[in-house]
Amino acid sequence: MTDTIAAIATAVGTSAVNIIKISGPDAISIVNKIFTKDLTKLSSNTINYGYIKNNGETIDEVLVSIFRNPNSSTGEDVIEINSHGGIAVTNKILEILLTNGCRLAEPGEYLKRAFLNGKKDLLEAESISDLINAKTESFRKMSTKGLTGELSSLVKKLREKLLNIIANIEVNIDYPEYEDAIVYTNELLEKSIIEIKEELQKIVNESEKGSLIKNGLNVGIIGKPNVGKSSLLNKLINEDKAIVTDIEGTTRDIVEGTFILNGININLIDTAGIRETDNIVEKIGVEKSKNIIEKSNMVIALFDGSREFDKEDKEILKEIKGKKAIILINKVDLPQKLDKSEIKDFETIEISVKDNKGINSLIEKIKKLFNLNEIETGDFTYLSNARQISIIKEALALSEEIKSQNEKNTPVDLIQIDIQKLWEKLGELTGDTYKDELLDEIFSKFCLGK
Repeated sequence: MTDTIAAIATAVGTSAVNIIKISGPDAISIVNKIFTKDLTKLSSNTINYGYIKNNGETIDEVLVSIFRNPNSSTGEDVIEINSHGGIAVTNKILEILLTNGCRLAEPGEYLKRAFLNGKKDLLEAESISDLINAKTESFRKMSTKGLTGELSSLVKKLREKLLNIIANIEVNIDYPEYEDAIVYTNELLEKSIIEIKEELQKIVNESEKGSLIKNGLNVGIIGKPNVGKSSLLNKLINEDKAIVTDIEGTTRDIVEGTFILNGININLIDTAGIRETDNIVEKIGVEKSKNIIEKSNMVIALFDGSREFDKEDKEILKEIKGKKAIILINKVDLPQKLDKSEIKDFETIEISVKDNKGINSLIEKIKKLFNLNEIETGDFTYLSNARQISIIKEALALSEEIKSQNEKNTPVDLIQIDIQKLWEKLGELTGDTYKDELLDEIFSKFCLGK
């Protein structure tokens, strides 16, 4: 990190203000070439009014913020130029900076430098990404906890416990004659390992909720043609997004819509009606519907109460076998012909999308199936992304192996090897242990200027 980088930190477009961010050892000297005040004589953490000039030409009237290392967002010298928000003027200032010795920053490079300089750990960096992409209040709150270091604190406490165990075992090995040292026996180790395992198990359990908050619920709506799938989607999202007609097979492609339930995005997927058909296009739609069933967190299966149960209905029940599902009997406002004994093994909800009957019961059922009320009121610090959850599951598996070895009275100096591995594994969460390729992958997902 010997070079100095620059990038536009605000969204491209016309706005009141744009920000160009410069970070690196030559940030102050480079900006000093084009700013009308001498930055070398100005105090850190100040905002300074002046003009950007290039070859005698005034480019823009600006405010320049100066942050000297190590007390900056990246741990390096940082300059932020607040220019007027025009596209042309902002790009011109960036062009001048690049001409005078800056390099265009890569995506996420400011955060990467902050990490490498000890200003942020990986959990905090990933929380920033989550905060930027948060579309619900629940996800925002969860991301903020990671941003403020609550996640990191949780992991660091676990690592401290493990490090204390490792240190005591090392003392026993290296200095057996030291009388004041705690002699770590299998019995003494048992309590500590059980506590750590339980904490890891809790994190794993709760992190499934974190993934739910971040990604939402994918709910596939399936059924025969013309049973009311599109009408149900429109009703739940309060929008006429799916085409509704009395003609069978109207929905041939996937139609999606979203509504928020207890702070969780419910992503509804209206599928093509599942039935046997000779129409090539409709066949493709039916196959897509079956794929949606496999990928969904839950399935809503609609049956028409005004029609008799047939082989296509049986096929639908077959498709949802083993899936988390809600069975709806629609059109109960009409004379009923459906033989309910055919679906006696399933809990059903009677609805009429037309008359808005049973919709609240459906919503309450979704809440119950996924404990959404607990998610809304819970204050647990969740892990949310695939990398984090994968690491914590690996850590849990290691703790279970350590516990098993200890129960077999394996010598503690041998168990220490796996305790060390567990300590290192948890370090991958915060970035205390990492590989360069991992950093490249994580930070490349950020936009320019972040």
